[in-house]
Amino acid sequence: QVQVVESGGGLVQPGGSLRLSCAASGSIFSPYVMGWYRQALGKQRELVARISSGGGTTDADSVKGRFTSSTDNTKNTVYLQMNSLKREDTAVYSCNVAGRWGSSWGQGTQVTVSS
Repeated sequence: QVQVVESGGGLVQPGGSLRLSCAASGSIFSPYVMGWYRQALGKQRELVARISSGGGTTDADSVKGRFTSSTDNTKNTVYLQMNSLKREDTAVYSCNVAGRWGSSWGQGTQVTVSS
């Protein structure tokens, strides 16, 4: 069983930055993919960024140039550095870890961009 815990959300002003962390523990082994998803109120969940244990990344067009994902495989942790935040980035951000064992979700962390 794989456990996933996110942290780092909060309230930030437009143009500000936040860094989210996603730590996976348990029976996790490479290869795997860790993805950040977000769901704004009244909207469907969407992929924000995805990074594999090998380092390959995929970013949504809406965040390219502003968000950067990175991973620390020694800690089974992925980070999402979010810069130049906009009001439309407000959402619950959730982390998913998928591998040969299946898929696991964290509980999510709220990011609110507001002045």
